[in-house]
Formats: sequence, C-alpha cells, structure tokens
Amino acid sequence: MAVPTRPFLVLYVAWHPAFEAGRAIAKKLYDQYRRELYGNVAGGAGLSVIYRNAPDPATSAPQHIDLAEGETTAVVLLVEENLAGDERYLTWARDLLARTDAVGLGARVFPVAIDGAATRLGMAEQAVRWDRWAGMEDDARLRRLTSDLTYQFCRMLRSYLEQLLRPDKDEAALEQYLKKVQIFLSHSKHDADGERIAKEVRRQIFEGDGLASFFDVRDIPAGLRFDKVLLQQVKVSAVVAIHTDSFSSREWCRREIIEAKRWNVPLVVADCISDTDERGFPYLGNVPVVRMDPIKIDRIDQVVARLLDEVLKDYLWRCRVRSTLEEAAKDVAFLPRAPELISLAGLSDTAGEQVVVVYPDPPLGAEEQRLFERIAPRYRLRSLTEWLATSESAK
Repeated sequence: MAVPTRPFLVLYVAWHPAFEAGRAIAKKLYDQYRRELYGNVAGGAGLSVIYRNAPDPATSAPQHIDLAEGETTAVVLLVEENLAGDERYLTWARDLLARTDAVGLGARVFPVAIDGAATRLGMAEQAVRWDRWAGMEDDARLRRLTSDLTYQFCRMLRSYLEQLLRPDKDEAALEQYLKKVQIFLSHSKHDADGERIAKEVRRQIFEGDGLASFFDVRDIPAGLRFDKVLLQQVKVSAVVAIHTDSFSSREWCRREIIEAKRWNVPLVVADCISDTDERGFPYLGNVPVVRMDPIKIDRIDQVVARLLDEVLKDYLWRCRVRSTLEEAAKDVAFLPRAPELISLAGLSDTAGEQVVVVYPDPPLGAEEQRLFERIAPRYRLRSLTEWLATSESAK
C-alpha cells in the first residue's frame, strides 16, 4: 500500500503584522480547517494551516513558502493598507503570485480585499471581497469568508483528482477547476413552507459567488423526462434537503434522498419543521442537520457553509482513496461517510464472498456494528484507522 508523503492540501494565511485584525482572521481559518471533521478524512489533526506574518530577520519580509509542500497549496493573502505600504511585503506578495502562476492549478493565491488597497494594487478583480461585507456582523463575515475559501479549495482538489486520472490532460483539469459546485434543493411543494424556503435559498445562492442550484422541473430542458433528469442531477450534486412538515410524505422527496444516499453525495438536512412530521423519513439520518426557522429563514448561510464542509470533506476522502488506497482495493469498498443499512444498496455488486467496507473515522458504535453483522454478515465494517492498522499488522 502506498503511503502518502505529502498532505493533499496545505493552507497558508499571510498578513502584515501591523494589521491588527489579521491574527483573529487567521485564527478563525485555523480553527475551521483543523477540525476533527477534516482530520477524519485527511489524516492527522485536519488540514495543515500555517501562518506567514512575522518578518524574516534576513529579508524583513515573510518567510519563503514552499509551493511543493502539499499536493495542492493555497495561500490566503489578507490585502490592506499596511501590506500595500510596505514595499518588502508587497514585493514578497507579488513574487508569490508569480510563482503560483508558474506552478499551475495546484498552487493558488486567494487575495482577500480587506479595504481599498487591493483595488489600487490590481488584486481586487479576483479577490474575496471582505470590503463589501461591511454591513455584516463579525461572525457572519468570517463565516462568509470560510465558505468562499472552502469552495475554492473544493475546486483545487477536484482539479487535482482530474490530474490523477488523466495526468496528460491539462485542459480537463482546468475544466474541472472552473465547474461550479451544483446544489440540488430537495423540497416539498405540499405545505406552506417548502417551496418558499427553497426559493429563498436559491436566491441567496444565485447572489453568492460561483455556486449553482438545481431547483425543480423548471430547470429541466424541454423534451427530457423529468424523472430521469431529477435522478441524474442528484447523482452529480451536493444536496440540501429542506425538511418541512410534508417532506417525508412526498414520494419524490423520498426518492431524491434515497438516490443521494445510494450515490454517497454530500448531503445536509435543513430542519424546517414548523409543527409535526407525521412519519419521519428514516434515510434523512447519518448526515449533518442544521436547524432553520421556517418563517425567519435566517440561517441559509449556515446551511450552505455546512454543505460546503461536506463537499470539501468528500474531495479530501476521494483524494486519499484514489492516490494512496485503491491499489489495495480488492474486496474492499470505500465509503465517504459512516455506513448505514441503505449503504448496502450501493455495495450489492461488490465482488467477493467477504467485503471490507472502509469509512472515515470515528468507528461505528457497537450497537450499529452488531446490527450490520446480523443483517449483512458478508460485510466487515472498518474505520480507516482500524483498516490501516489491520493492513499493517498483516504485512
């Protein structure tokens, strides 16, 4: 089994030491990407997050960034007046931009326009526009920043996966980088809330940066059968289930969730129950649930942020499986989240009398493990850590 020698994504955060808010922003990014959520799929304690702000005594500019430290490298550059007024830091930043352009899609600088300095320096055109969020509270601005950056990291890893698959096709890697993340809004039109909430979610996605949404039959081209198109879209999208009172009673809502589970796509449930769900749909479990008041609809940014977390986690898992684990995949099935009984529907064609099912940590509880053993004794469930330990001991 190949052992990864470099992390799949290394994140640097760079700012001028005189920018007082820089450390607080960097700490937010550190806390976001060092979470156990990412560590469970990327290995270690989450993504590598490294600061670059203190001047190197030899140059009076930040220390050099090695763009080959990770399979992909992202540099978040906080651009504001202090950096713009310090020629040494500015030269360092421009040299970094030139080096990443020379490397290609595997290394990117993401300027964050804190104020008007980015415009003067010519860095605002492709920057994350913190300066346009002045009316937001600090928590909301930081959440918007992490969501925007998470989306860009998803693009980088999707392009990296394409290069692993087709290393000689640079155009294909660029195409994957430019593609939008598609969000499928699964909702019911048979209560007072489902369609109204879905429309508001779609509006905010449309006004955001770079995401795309699939809403309902109005997004289906003329001449195509809606059932085939809907089920195909679920397979290639990240899904938000807008769980209102009638959601579980609608056949197509249930079918969409079952397909999402069968294909292991990123899925988040927006809990918008206003009164009663007469029959809770069992397959809405085992995924993140975000509570959202169906009247106020005031947590759409949290729903989207949590969905992007799931998308990035999915790409990190796919990177790890494709680049380091697949050669050991005989009679092994890899799942991007903890298995549940519906997972068996996607494993039914797996060859072998005994199949090991490997999934991200942490391990399932004993009660779930026993249920699988009783219903599907052919499958042996192992968290990634358990499976790696078993594989190493067998050598």
